[in-house]
Amino acid sequence: MRKVTVLIFLFVSILGFSQSQELFDKANAAYQNGEFEASISSYEKIIENGEASAEVYYNLGNAHYKLNNVAPSIYYFEKALQLQPKDEDIKNNIEFARNMAIDDIDEVEQTGLSASFGNLISKYTASGWAIFAIIFSVMFVVLFLLYFFSRSSLQKRLFLGFASLSVIACIISVIFAFQQETYVENNQYAIIYQEVVEVRDEPNLRGEASYELHEGTKAKVLEDFQEWSKIELSNGAQGWVNSQNIRKL
Repeated sequence: MRKVTVLIFLFVSILGFSQSQELFDKANAAYQNGEFEASISSYEKIIENGEASAEVYYNLGNAHYKLNNVAPSIYYFEKALQLQPKDEDIKNNIEFARNMAIDDIDEVEQTGLSASFGNLISKYTASGWAIFAIIFSVMFVVLFLLYFFSRSSLQKRLFLGFASLSVIACIISVIFAFQQETYVENNQYAIIYQEVVEVRDEPNLRGEASYELHEGTKAKVLEDFQEWSKIELSNGAQGWVNSQNIRKL
C-alpha cells in the first residue's frame, strides 16, 4: 500500500511539473508573439499552481512592462529580485520600470553598524546562506579527514586550522540564514497598486490626507490596523493607507 501511495505521489508531481512547463512554454510563446495579456494569464496560472520562480516573476514583470502596467511590472520585478537578489537583468529591468512611476522619492542613506550588517546579510537569500553552510560543513569533513590521515605535523596543523575556519564559516552562514529570515519578516514592503492613493495621518477616513502617492511606489509596511496599513517611504515619511490600495511583496 505504501508503494502505491509513493507511486501516486510521484505521478502527480511529474504531472504537475509537466503542466507547469507546458504553461511556461505557452506563456513564452505568447510573449514572443506580442500577445502580452495571454502570456500574463499563463504565467499567473503557474503561480496559482504553486510553481512560482524568479524566472516566472521576471517574465511576468516584462509582460506587464510591455503593456505599461506600472504597478504590476514593478511588483513582479521586486518578487523576482527577492528570489535572485544578485541578478543583474532583474536589477536593470526594475530600474526601467521604476522610471515609469510618477513619485520620485529621495532615499535616506542608512549608516552605522546595523545598516552595514543588514546590507551584508541581504546579499543572499536565507537559502543562499544555507547553501554556504552546507558547503563549509562538507569542507570541514574533507579537511578533518585529511588532518586525520596526514602524517606530517605541518600538514596536520594546516588541515586542522582550515577545518576550524570551515566550522566558524559554517556557523556564521547558519546565523546569517536565520538573520535573513528575521530581516525579511521585519521588513515587509508593498507596492502602491492604485493610480492615486491618499496617505492619511490616522487609520480612518476622518484622518487628514497628508500627501498622495501614485502607482508603483514602494513603501515599507510598519503595521496593519483593521483595513488600514501604516507605511514608511524611503525618505522617512509615514502615514496610513487603505490596505486594498497596496500589494505586499
